[in-house]
Parts: sequence; C-alpha cells; structure tokens
Amino acid sequence: MGKDKGDKPSYQLKVPKGTKDWQGTDMVIRDKIFSSITDVFKRHGAVTIDTPVFELKEILGGKYGEDSKLIYDLADQGGELCSLRYDLTVPFARWLAMNSSIQNIKRYHIAKVYRRDQPAMTKGRMREFYQCDFDIAGTYDAMLPDAEIIRITCEIFQALGWEGRYTIKMNHRKILDGIFEVCGVPKDKLRTISSAVDKLDKTPWTEVRREMTEEKGLDEEVADRIGEYVVQKGGRELLERLQADAKLSGNEAGKAGLEDMNKLFDYLETFEVLDKISFDMSLARGLDYYTGVIYEVVTEGSAGQSSEGQAAGKRESKPKKQSSNVDGEEDRSNDPTVGVGSVAAGGRYDNLVSMFSGKQQIPCVGISFGVDRIFSITKQRLAADSSAAPIRTNEVDVYVMAFGGKGFEGLLKERMQIAKRLWDAGVKAEFSWKVKPKLPAQFKSAEVGGVPLAIILGDEEIAQGKCKVKEMGLPEGHPEKDGVLIDLAKLEEEVKQRLSKLGGAATLADSVNGMSLDEAAKEAAKTS
Repeated sequence: MGKDKGDKPSYQLKVPKGTKDWQGTDMVIRDKIFSSITDVFKRHGAVTIDTPVFELKEILGGKYGEDSKLIYDLADQGGELCSLRYDLTVPFARWLAMNSSIQNIKRYHIAKVYRRDQPAMTKGRMREFYQCDFDIAGTYDAMLPDAEIIRITCEIFQALGWEGRYTIKMNHRKILDGIFEVCGVPKDKLRTISSAVDKLDKTPWTEVRREMTEEKGLDEEVADRIGEYVVQKGGRELLERLQADAKLSGNEAGKAGLEDMNKLFDYLETFEVLDKISFDMSLARGLDYYTGVIYEVVTEGSAGQSSEGQAAGKRESKPKKQSSNVDGEEDRSNDPTVGVGSVAAGGRYDNLVSMFSGKQQIPCVGISFGVDRIFSITKQRLAADSSAAPIRTNEVDVYVMAFGGKGFEGLLKERMQIAKRLWDAGVKAEFSWKVKPKLPAQFKSAEVGGVPLAIILGDEEIAQGKCKVKEMGLPEGHPEKDGVLIDLAKLEEEVKQRLSKLGGAATLADSVNGMSLDEAAKEAAKTS
C-alpha cells in the first residue's frame, strides 16, 4: 500500500559514514586546489585520462599488500565480480596493458577512490575521497623522470601557498630489501616486514619490533639489526654513510638502490629542490607494487599526538589498540592520536604493467596528492586569517541594479538588456529576479556574493543615455563611493577596463598567509 503524503521515510536521512556533501565555500576551496594542481601538471606536458570507478575484482587483488582488506567489493550484478577502485595507479597500469601501442606517456588523473578504513572526517581521512595522480610511463635514463616528479611536487605545494614548510620523505625499496637481506630476513617475509616498518611514522619502534617478532615470526636479533638502520634519517651525509657500509653496498639490491639515490640527489640539486628532501630509512610504503624510489609529503601536523603532546610516532608506551580498520564505524576526528597523515605519496613501480600483460614491461613512476587532506589544512589556514577577503561562492563580476522614486516600475527589461549585453561581451553578470526590487536588497545580494562592480539604472539616467557604475566596498569619503556616471554606449568597454584594474581572482597561495602550515595541520588534526 502507498504511504500518505505526510508520512516520513522510515530510514535515517544521512550520507554514508566516511563521506560528505560538498557545497558553498568548501567547493570553491577544493576547486582552487584542483586548478592549482592541474596547472602544474599541464606545465610539465601531461595529458589526462579517465577510467571506470570500479574494476574487475581480480585486477585489484594482490596489489596492495595488507591494505587489500580495505577494498570495497561489489555484489555480483551481471556475471562479473567487481570492486571499487582503491587508487588510480592500478587502473592506470591496467589501461597501459590494454593499450600496448602506448609505450610512453605523462598522464594525470583526478578522480574519487574508495577505502573501507575508519574515517576521521575533519582530518581529510575519508572512505570516499579525491586523488590527483601524476605518472610518467616509459623507458628513460635512470632517475630523470623520478627527479621531475619531485620537482612537480615542490611546484604544486608552492602554488598552494605552503611556502616550503613541508618535507618530502624519501627512501628506496631496493635499499630496504638490501637492509632486510643483510640483516637476515627470509625472502618470503620481505614484504610483510616492509609493511611493519612503514608504520614507524605513527607507531614507536618497540611496537613495530613486537609486530615483527610476535606476529610475523621474525627472529629478535634480526629485528634488532633492522632497528639500527631504520631509525636513521638525513640527507647526503646519510647516503655517504650507507655507501660506506660494506655489507649494504656489497648487497646487489642495496648497491643498486644507493646508486639510484646518488643520481637522484644530483638531479634534485640541479632542480634546486634537494633542501626539501629527508632521506628517511623508516619510510617503506606498504603497497606491494613499488620497486624503486618511494616518497611521501608530510607536515609536522601529519602525525597524531600522544596524550603527552608528542608526535604519535615518538611515543614510548604502547599505543591503545584501535578497533578493526575494516569493521570500525566511528569517526576518529576527536582521536588526538590520529593525524592528517601524508598529503601526497608515490614512487616507482616498474613491474605492475607486466602483471597484467604477462610480457610487456613498461617502467612507471608517479605520485598521488590527497586533495581532501590538503583541503583540511588549507581551510584551517584560511579561517585563521582575519585579513583575508571572504571566499566567493560564485564568480559574478557585475550586479545590474535599478532604483527609482514614486511610481518606480523596476526597469526589469532594461536590467535584462544590460545583463544580455554584458553576457554577450563575456562578462559574468546577474540581476534581481524581482520585477520591482528594492535597492537595499539588491546591494545585499551583491555584497553577499562578493560582486566587485554594480551597474545602477535610473529613469533619469537612462533618459540621458547613461548609467552609474559603482565599485563595491569603497571606504567612506572615497570620491567614487556613490558611483560614476558613464555613457550606456560605452558600457562594455568601461566595465572591462575597471575589472582589469581590479585584477583577477587571487590564487590560493595569495589567500593563505595567516596561520602557518604546521599550525594548520595540527588544527585540522584536532578539529571536531
């Protein structure tokens, strides 16, 4: 039986956990982040592609190590088992394998991905979120594409206004494999021990060591030898120290990784971005497909805080056990031990394409930017800057108004004609959808939208072939506070000249000069 009109639905009206609706100023900020990132991608010659939001289940299976449990599987709807994409890298590799005529490409892709993780919404840790990926596929001389990707990363964070207050943590999978081998890790445990080491950014060494030995069956002496390596970080001096390590440099994998890093450091010095790098031996990146250099971008606020106020990764006591990543439903935004996390990450994956093609091997290297985490920090910085101009939710440049005294009919057709002329000239314009609008209400609409110019029509002015142009927001006493009369015949020319003088929209970098980057990351990490 049908329900009565007034019946409420029996379900709770809400979005699924770990997702959100986007609107208003949040959309403006996010779109500016997208455009800032895309501009850099295009500057470096990238083209874009798109792939389905879901893939065949076997395409995604076995590519993400322990994180595979976070993949969303879909019900069988037509004879094919599918899963929502976990990232944009594996679909790209599948696309390359299916398009064998493409042997080299610089590609970017901006799209949503899905993970069955516990959310922390205000920190940009969500179940549905955007990634912005840049990848270089093809055979080139060693470390040149890798160096350009690091350069691209620095350009993007400069465009976002982060002013260099970030760190690109970097390591090499072959160096890690060499360390594990010389320390005595069995070959069948290399990846699982690598996944444990990757937790050192948020878990103390004592807990990682316990996981290696008690959960993964590694000999305690082997774990201790690993610990002597993975606590080290630095720059060229660390590289030189590792090159002087006879055991590591004598290992085939370790030697190859050290040679790669030496070349990469030289190229990064040429690109003038070496000062942004921290050679961090604890960085392992848990995903199985990485084969070479790996990196992630962090701020001081990327890590969570312990109860003593220390970074979570530096705690001495055993952390409280969280509920299962897969089954936990609660939002962890109020948990101080959960930080924003890395804001970008990536690395080299030379064998992923051949896993799909069976024979064709196309070397690849790339990076993925976590837009929602970048958004969380950017929003905090904008909110903290009291001097920043209000964020506009639209881009209207001119509001067409009318006023009059007794017998005022609203000049609706005249306002429509002026708006049409401006639209025809490529000017963004609006007018009130009331036949007889009140002037204060028209001004309020323009002010709320942050519209910079108003065109004001009156019966007397129109009779003279004129109208008033007024720059909004001028201070009292300004000679043009009440507007300036101009010829209607020269309307488009006058409006364009004035808009040009006012300048274009501020970039995101111009807008975030208030709160420091680290403060913003910490605020995003604790905001509920």
